[in-house]
Amino acid sequence: MGKRKVPDLYRAPFPLYSIKVDPKTGLVITAGGGGASKTGIKNAVQFLDLQLVGEHQYSASLLHSHDTDTRATMNMAIGNGVIAAGQDGTCSLMRFKQCSQKEEGKAAAAEDAENRVQQGNARRRAGKRDKGGPDEAAASGDISPMKNETAHISVTGLAEVQSDLNPVDPLQKVVRFSPDLSLLLTGGTDGHIRVWEFPSLKKRFDFKAHEGEIEDLDMSPGNKHLVTVGRDFSCSVWSGSQLAMGLKWLETMPQIAEKTYRYMACRFGKVADQKGALRLYTVQIPHKRDRKPPPCYLTKWDGKSFLPMLTAPCGTEVISSLAVSDSGTFLGLGTVTGSVAIYIAFSLQKLYYVQESHGIVVTDLAFLPDSLKGKNIKGNVETAMLSVAVDSRCQVHAVPNRRSFPIWLVLFFCGLMVVGVVLLLQSLFPGFI
Repeated sequence: MGKRKVPDLYRAPFPLYSIKVDPKTGLVITAGGGGASKTGIKNAVQFLDLQLVGEHQYSASLLHSHDTDTRATMNMAIGNGVIAAGQDGTCSLMRFKQCSQKEEGKAAAAEDAENRVQQGNARRRAGKRDKGGPDEAAASGDISPMKNETAHISVTGLAEVQSDLNPVDPLQKVVRFSPDLSLLLTGGTDGHIRVWEFPSLKKRFDFKAHEGEIEDLDMSPGNKHLVTVGRDFSCSVWSGSQLAMGLKWLETMPQIAEKTYRYMACRFGKVADQKGALRLYTVQIPHKRDRKPPPCYLTKWDGKSFLPMLTAPCGTEVISSLAVSDSGTFLGLGTVTGSVAIYIAFSLQKLYYVQESHGIVVTDLAFLPDSLKGKNIKGNVETAMLSVAVDSRCQVHAVPNRRSFPIWLVLFFCGLMVVGVVLLLQSLFPGFI
């Protein structure tokens, strides 16, 4: 581990700020851009087809690039074929659909046939009689099979909601769908949490959660608790719009002075092999940088009582992004210096680390699912995680399966050692046995 070269999976023509993996289709969706400045750098949401080309080798091809005009997507969430994209002070909702060009051609032909039949019926009602011909054959909807099976992505704009009302440079900082996809939640620079019912977009809550910017938020399964992180040193637990409690990670580190660290990110995660158990993970970063930088910290909390369970240092590079694998087994961290790390969620021990894998701040991370419709897209590895950064690069970080010995082999060698020790003692002390 350390400073080594990770090959690029894909390189976009603009800075990348967000990456997600659609759980239904396996599409990798990235987004970013140059913003409103007239630099010639475009703004877009891009759809990538990820393929496994070896046991732990991957390739990605661009299927579609959806232009977002003058607004760069800074954060996004995906749910049931809908993208919620944070663009300036608004949340833009877009529906995407994947189909092959063959399927698209059949759909277009069927629609054309229906239109022609309607026109023909109108002519017959007027006393005119159609004669069979090439046009009528085309109207039947029978088309020759198309050889091109390339996947095609269609994107349709659905709606926009105002997610930040900061009078100066409004900016949505985070967006999430609730686990059951019934709610859309946003946080921005004005310190407000806004919650809409989805898909009706009827506003349910709008409340001041923090003084200053919202850094992160996440919702527990069953929509029971909302956890928010602000730049005001606080991490809060909400029940609806009512404050339930504030988290206090310093109880596990009493030697650290108040307000020397602030919360940066929060994520709920499952517990492997413990059905119904829940954990919350938070990242704490130094409020001010010293010549000798202090470490950042990871804290694991009980996801129901919100009592701290374990806190561990996670390096002196300032953390910029956090992700949790679907199984809850692994945590992913990105840093402002471009480094990428994977930790074991149970022990908060570092499993994988690449120093300055990206040239600049890592903006988002996404773990690959273990399987997708029975298809293994993760490969023969323990886990794999995607990362994007302002350097326009998308990379995949794979952790090979850790080697283990069969238990019978371990017991066999233990038996040999016991026999060897007995024979050695017998040779040194005759009559020992």
